[in-house]
Amino acid sequence: MDFLMSGVAACGACVFTNPLEVVKTRMQLQGELKAPGTYQRHYRNVFHAFFTIGRVDGLAALQKGLAPALLYQFLMNGIRLGTYGLADSSGYLHTTEGTLSPVRSAATGALAGVMGAYLGSPIYMVKTHLQAQAASEIAVGHQYRHQIFPPQSWKVALAAAMVSGIAVVLAMTPFDVASTRLYNQPTDVQGKGLMYRGILDALLQTARTEGIFGMYKGIGASYFRLGPHTILSLFFWDQLRFLYHTYTK
Repeated sequence: MDFLMSGVAACGACVFTNPLEVVKTRMQLQGELKAPGTYQRHYRNVFHAFFTIGRVDGLAALQKGLAPALLYQFLMNGIRLGTYGLADSSGYLHTTEGTLSPVRSAATGALAGVMGAYLGSPIYMVKTHLQAQAASEIAVGHQYRHQIFPPQSWKVALAAAMVSGIAVVLAMTPFDVASTRLYNQPTDVQGKGLMYRGILDALLQTARTEGIFGMYKGIGASYFRLGPHTILSLFFWDQLRFLYHTYTK
C-alpha cells in the first residue's frame, strides 16, 4: 500500500505540474551549445514560454509527455517513498533504544532514491523527447518524432480516461469509502444506522480512527476500475447512438 499511495499521490501532483515541466524542458534546451546572443530566444521567461507554447502549439501542448511523466512519477516516487516507508515500518531506521538513526535514515533514503531514479530513467528520456516536440518556428533542441498512439486510436481515449481518473479518485475516494460504509452499517428496527449519523460523521470517524489513509482504502481498485469503466461507457453510448440514428432514419 505504501508503494501504491506514494505513486498515486505523485501522479496527482504531476497532472498539475507537467505544464511547468514542459516549459522547463524547452527553456533548458534553448540555445544549447550556443553563445549568448547568437541564437533566437523563443522563450524569454516562464510566462512568455507559457504564452508562446499555447499560442503556437495549442494549449494541449502544455501537457505534452504527460503519459510517460505519470508513469515515471508512479515508478520513481512509488519505489522511493514506498521503500523508505517499508524500512521505517519494519523498524530498520531506529536503533535498539528506539531513537531514529540519522545514518540509517540517510542510507535508506539514498538507496531508495537510486533505485527509483535508475528504473525511471528510460521513461524520463521518452518524456523529455515528447515535451521538446514543437512547431518548427518555436522548436528548440533535437526534435524526436515519437508518437505513442496513432490518431483516433481507442488507446488515446483510454489513456485520457486513466490520466483524468487520477484526479477523480483522489477527490472522490473518501466520499466513496463513506458511502460504502453508510450502506453497509448495521441498523436498528427503525432502519436507523448504528455506526454513523451521516456522511460527514462517517468521514470524521474514519479519519479520526484510521487516519488519512483510512479514507483512501480501495483507491487502487477504484482507479483501475474508473478508466475502463469510462471508456466502455462512452463506447457503448456511441454505438447505441449510432444504431438508434441508423434505424430511425
